[in-house]
Amino acid sequence: MTQTLAPNLPVPQLLVQRVEDFTEEDLAALCEAANAAILDGGGFGWVTPPERSALERYFTGLLMVPERELYVARLDGVIYGSAQLARPARHNEAQAMAASLTSSFIAPYARNHGLARMLTRRVEEAARAHGYRVLNLDLRETQEAAIRLYESLGFVRWGEHPAYARINGRYVRGFHYYKLLVPAKGG
Repeated sequence: MTQTLAPNLPVPQLLVQRVEDFTEEDLAALCEAANAAILDGGGFGWVTPPERSALERYFTGLLMVPERELYVARLDGVIYGSAQLARPARHNEAQAMAASLTSSFIAPYARNHGLARMLTRRVEEAARAHGYRVLNLDLRETQEAAIRLYESLGFVRWGEHPAYARINGRYVRGFHYYKLLVPAKGG
């Protein structure tokens, strides 16, 4: 029996990077990806997509927040998702060792390429580079693929919030996770 080989298909180019400024093209792609993620139920707080101008203000304003870093995931040069590294408030000395991974999404039409895994690892690397010892995150129970991803990357579920979000008139549970970035040794 002979085996038929697939034609030489181009290998998708994947890249995750921190963004400190947007081109018009990048901002448009990010807003489109966010809109699609919101419609798919992974709206990092939104249930219904806001107007395009609100998304543009959200993302451009985010770049001015000193406690936030925005990372984007690109497939063949186009942005299809993002995540944020949220640093603790400067006055929070007791929790200065922990940062949060928040507002993470990949547009549904760009999934299954490994972008979400790359994006999560890049935020982890950034947190480690800043000296954080713990990375926290939370998400809705309905985000099953994200739950599987984070658990496969070593995040530990530590809690559950029974009224985490309200969607279409019903409460949705939320799950809280953490990951130790350096071994805990009491200090």
